[in-house]
Amino acid sequence: MDGFTGPTSGFSETSLPQPTMELLGMTTIFLLICISCLLLITTWRNISQNMKQPPGPIALPLAGNIFQLNPRNLPESLKKLSEKYGPVFTIHLGPRKIVVLYGYDVVKEALIDQADDFSGRGNLPLLERLFKGTGIVTSNGETWKQLRRFALTTLRDFGVGKRSIDERIQEEAHFLVERIRNTHAKPFNPGRFLIHAVSNIICSVVFGDRFDYKNKEFLTLICLLEENSQLQNTIQTQLYNFFPTLMEFLPGPHKKMVKNIEEIDKFILEIIVQHQKTRDPTCPRDFIDAFLNKMDQEKGNGHSEFTVETLSRTTLDLFLAGTATTSVTLRYGLLAVQKYPEIQEKVQKEIDRVIGRDRSPCMADRSQMPYTDAVIHEIQRFLDFNPLNVPHSVIKDTKFRNYFIPKDTVIFPMLTPILHDSKEFPNPEEFDPGHFLNANGTFKKSHFFMPFSAGKRICAGEGLARMELFIFLTSILQNFTLKPVVDHKDVDITPLIASLANVPRPYEVSFVPR
Repeated sequence: MDGFTGPTSGFSETSLPQPTMELLGMTTIFLLICISCLLLITTWRNISQNMKQPPGPIALPLAGNIFQLNPRNLPESLKKLSEKYGPVFTIHLGPRKIVVLYGYDVVKEALIDQADDFSGRGNLPLLERLFKGTGIVTSNGETWKQLRRFALTTLRDFGVGKRSIDERIQEEAHFLVERIRNTHAKPFNPGRFLIHAVSNIICSVVFGDRFDYKNKEFLTLICLLEENSQLQNTIQTQLYNFFPTLMEFLPGPHKKMVKNIEEIDKFILEIIVQHQKTRDPTCPRDFIDAFLNKMDQEKGNGHSEFTVETLSRTTLDLFLAGTATTSVTLRYGLLAVQKYPEIQEKVQKEIDRVIGRDRSPCMADRSQMPYTDAVIHEIQRFLDFNPLNVPHSVIKDTKFRNYFIPKDTVIFPMLTPILHDSKEFPNPEEFDPGHFLNANGTFKKSHFFMPFSAGKRICAGEGLARMELFIFLTSILQNFTLKPVVDHKDVDITPLIASLANVPRPYEVSFVPR
């Protein structure tokens, strides 16, 4: 033991004095603390940058931003918030967080440049309650991908975008013109006539045939659609998106909307049953037959997306989308041309020059009718049918403009600031077909024209809607001059604000034969 502790020990000779060892120990500890702090600061900065979420007004528990948002006019409320918080900001509908994209640049970045990230469907409580997250419009993931791909292919197979559907629209336009002619120029509200005609186009594709305008089942369906259109304007319905749990316990128009959708769904299920009994798998008559054939092909697949439920819901989506949007846009278009008789006159002159009075308008005529094309585009731009857009969502944690948006966050990629952009459309609050015309009178395209949205969730029926708008409007103005029941200067074309859609004000008009 003494050999290890004596003064002649090798260990003792090489040992440092005690103060020196303490100094080295303190220096090492200090360096370790400094390095740790630097690492923590760097990590915190990275996390805070990645986790920085879009700004917005302070939300109350459960109530969200109910006091900063007007449920009756959300677009106007969001416009004011964008002026304070910028083009990317957060709101809360009740407890549900929504990220709003306000302006062309941010919407393009999201829906086109980062299309995959923003390709989810953001289902608001009311949409979830009505459509249950199935079908094309409200589904997500693999279900949505397969149903959308199948729907687009099948619609093309049955003529959408081709000459055959062109001829169907021409035929329906003929029925519509004759029905209007029978009013003998007496004032009436054309809304019911227009919705019947437009609906018959999608019915011929989905159900295999058009309905007679006096068919009781068809009239009942249209009545249910029109009633829901009115019910969505009520404050109870709009509050459903803020307080869905509470509203489920309260009576009101939101409950009636659900019942109406269930009635339409029941009608569709009955048609599906009839198709199952009468179809020939080798010769599909319509969309339902084609879907049933696809179900047969998928029988061995235990995870198939093609079921009677998804058929019913997809058919419902096509029927609703193919009926409401175009008929409302046409109704608004007929209101706008009453306001501006000089526009109506220019369109009619172009119709007479290119088409004449002896044949029906067809899509091939559109390229030779830039003014009429511009008027139709301006009708869609000014109406701004779907100001909030159909809600999207991000399918994964997403970095967007240095903000962090968590997976499944609902997105409002708003269309109003795009369709009313003052740089792209000078005096956007004025109805002016010149917004879509070059100085030499040729048609001018605009990337800001997004009434059907953009990106992977763009409306599947865009092509059909464009055809219907052109053929129906030109057919009507080819045969009639519209005379308002008031002085044309007093015609109010300001759209009425609904919860998720803008609609024209009710009106009556006389169709005077030309």
